[in-house]
Amino acid sequence: MTQTQIRPRLAARPRSKTAATWIALLGGGFGLHRFARHGLRDPWGWLHLLGALAGLAGLQRLRAFGIDDASAAWMLPLGGLSFAAAALAAIVTGLTPDERWDARHNADHPEGTPPSGWAAVLGVIAALLLGATVLMSSIAFGLQRWFEVQAEADRSADQRISVPRK
Repeated sequence: MTQTQIRPRLAARPRSKTAATWIALLGGGFGLHRFARHGLRDPWGWLHLLGALAGLAGLQRLRAFGIDDASAAWMLPLGGLSFAAAALAAIVTGLTPDERWDARHNADHPEGTPPSGWAAVLGVIAALLLGATVLMSSIAFGLQRWFEVQAEADRSADQRISVPRK
């Protein structure tokens, strides 16, 4: 089949707000929600994917080299921010009124989609819970490592400056 034969089949089905909410929650850290809406050429989707991969690499480095690994200190918060941004996208998608969702994503379908119901609300609740946890953990880890590096720099500066007393 050619590309033009595939497109009408894909456009014939309306986009579900509930499915978009759960895709953003479960796969959004890897950019799946962006790729599903905007295609593989979406730069924000690729940034989500790079951030998530950096976070996973940071987690691997943390397990291999311990808490003092400098690379893991900046890689883990990047992954956390990617997942927190995806949770925010899930919240915004789930809280979008059905009429606005249909006008934006299902304009070529006069009947629109059925009301989203509780599945979208539960997705928003889960996104709020997981997104806030990941965001606060990323901020806490990043700031803790930053303060530790600053304290280490102060200690080493104090040792260089100190003059032996008689």
